[in-house]
Amino acid sequence: MLKAVLRGLAAASLTALPLTVSAPAHAAKALPLTEAVAALPMGTESRDGYDRDTFRHWNTGTNPSDGCNTRAEVLISEAVEPPAIGPNCRLAGGSWWSYYDQVWVTSASGLDIDHMVPLAESWDSGASAWTAQRREAYANDQDAAASLVAVTARSNRSKADQDPAQWLPPAAGVHCRYIGEWVATKLRWSLAADEAEVAALSEVAARCPDQTVTYEPVA
Repeated sequence: MLKAVLRGLAAASLTALPLTVSAPAHAAKALPLTEAVAALPMGTESRDGYDRDTFRHWNTGTNPSDGCNTRAEVLISEAVEPPAIGPNCRLAGGSWWSYYDQVWVTSASGLDIDHMVPLAESWDSGASAWTAQRREAYANDQDAAASLVAVTARSNRSKADQDPAQWLPPAAGVHCRYIGEWVATKLRWSLAADEAEVAALSEVAARCPDQTVTYEPVA
């Protein structure tokens, strides 16, 4: 009888244990923009060997069972007025605010999903040394709101693969936000910045005393 009781207690204690052990999360960090710019690792950028296809996108997103790829999930997440979601994740209706150029968009087809730090720029800044799996994670990163941004196709294509030394959003009033999100993305993924880029970032940051950069580093 005693053995049976002990076996029962042991079984109960085992069921109370988690079946899996999660990896410890990296704590989010918050810095004033000027300090965040200073925290960027400096480096010399190189485009050698870059191929956009080395970054797999858009994949099946955060919920592979919903039929929506990363692009569609970002559009759904960032919609001000939610679109209707039809078969095969076809989106109809809805509205979005493209903050780069301060424009309302009422058709998903009029939007691009911008990688805050473009794929080519990330390659130049350190992603060339990553595994294919890490590049895919970067290209589909929905765990940080700043990583992927729904904006007008016009503004995204104007930006192309340029860094802030070469391009800033046409709406001057959002430069502090844009620079903060650019720096947060680089710090999140441990990407380097070159001298011209840091100079441009520092120039804008000096005009943004209230801008805070919050990011959670990726292991």
